[in-house]
Amino acid sequence: MLNPEIIRRRLQRVDEYLAILAGLQRYSLDDFLADPERYGSAERFLHLATEALLDVGSHVIAELDLGAIETYSDIPRILTEKGYIPRDLSETWIRIIGFRNVLVHEYLNVDRKVVHEVLQHQLGDLRALAHALAQFL
Repeated sequence: MLNPEIIRRRLQRVDEYLAILAGLQRYSLDDFLADPERYGSAERFLHLATEALLDVGSHVIAELDLGAIETYSDIPRILTEKGYIPRDLSETWIRIIGFRNVLVHEYLNVDRKVVHEVLQHQLGDLRALAHALAQFL
C-alpha cells in the first residue's frame, strides 16, 4: 500500500533542495567556479533531489507491484510502461539519473561547468518530475 507520508516527505525535500538550487542560479559561471561552497552545494543538492525522486519512484513501484527494479533507470521506464509518466519525462529522468551517477561515482571528474549548466537550465525538469510523482499522494 502506498504510504503518502513517505511520498510527501520526499517531495517536500525536493522543494527545499530546489529552492536552495534556485538561489545558486544567480551566480555567473566565473563566480560559481570560484567558490567551492557554491559548486559543492549545487552538486550535493542536485544529488539529493535526484535521490528523493528515485525514492518516491521506487516506493510506488514496490507498493503497487509494478515490476522489478535492477537499475535506477528501470524506475522511469516502469512508470512510463505502466502509464504513470509520459515518455519524454521518462527520457529526461534517465538523463538526470546519468548525471547523478557522475556526481556519485565520477566525482573526481565532475565538470563544474556542466553543473552550472544543469543549475541554469534543468531545475524545471526536476520540478516536473516532482509534480508527476505528486499524483501518488
